[in-house]
Amino acid sequence: MIGEAMAVVQQRGGDWLRQAIAGNEALQPHELATATDTGLHGPDSIVWRVHGDAAMLIGGLRALLLQTLHPLAMAGVGDHSDYRRDPWGRLHRTGRFIAATTYGTTATAEQSIARVRSIHERVEGVAPDGRRYRATDPHLLLWVHLTEVDSFLRAYDRFGNGKLRDSERDQYVAEMAEVARRLGAQEPPTTVAELETALEAFGPECHAGPEAREAVRFLLVPPVSIWVRGSYGIITAAAVTLLPGWARRQLWLPVPPLVEPLAVRPAALVLSRSIGWLMNARSNRTLIDDQLMV
Repeated sequence: MIGEAMAVVQQRGGDWLRQAIAGNEALQPHELATATDTGLHGPDSIVWRVHGDAAMLIGGLRALLLQTLHPLAMAGVGDHSDYRRDPWGRLHRTGRFIAATTYGTTATAEQSIARVRSIHERVEGVAPDGRRYRATDPHLLLWVHLTEVDSFLRAYDRFGNGKLRDSERDQYVAEMAEVARRLGAQEPPTTVAELETALEAFGPECHAGPEAREAVRFLLVPPVSIWVRGSYGIITAAAVTLLPGWARRQLWLPVPPLVEPLAVRPAALVLSRSIGWLMNARSNRTLIDDQLMV
């Protein structure tokens, strides 16, 4: 009886979480990789392992926080994104892109990439400092790519259900470069060392302006239900602790000593494991494994 009750809790909780994260943008069974078409990466890739972990939620928020520090990228978001009016829609579309390029068939991934490239073609304008920006700019695309890869990798290393060897971390960076190239990013890195060097090179271009701090305030305290505020608070705290010190200082996000190891990390680990258990009921990976066994 207890086992059956737990199964019901897992199924219903997982369904609710998937609806919150993916909404109507969730991949359908016919869009998922199969034994004959394993998509851009395949079941033996590190991308499948990292992106199937609940720590991705922490990594995703960390990436968004870091992205606000590039004035041109932030100008594009401020002028063209509807994240303030429709934050859940933005989350759903982002989730679909990651799922499609990770677990989708080759056609599903290519269609998702083409859709994003089409949207980017319409995003251009003038930043508050007078510089023009274009979402198709290979340099800006590289910035977004770097923040995501670095954030997903660091979140998995700190809060994920498993540890990667150095060679596997390099493999993850190399695998993610495939999607970046297809989106039009400029010479994406293929090793962790190259990733760190590329991020460091962006340092002089980054600073937190008023638009960045406004976006950060929204990201840290979004209009979410009271039922999820506690969990979201843990995710935001974990994401902030993963930011490099220079980024926290510019965004005015101090982390008091000992808070991370004594409070944030234990809470984030418990939350990550709990979400992972709920989502495992019928995750993309589970559905694909069923297909691969046919």
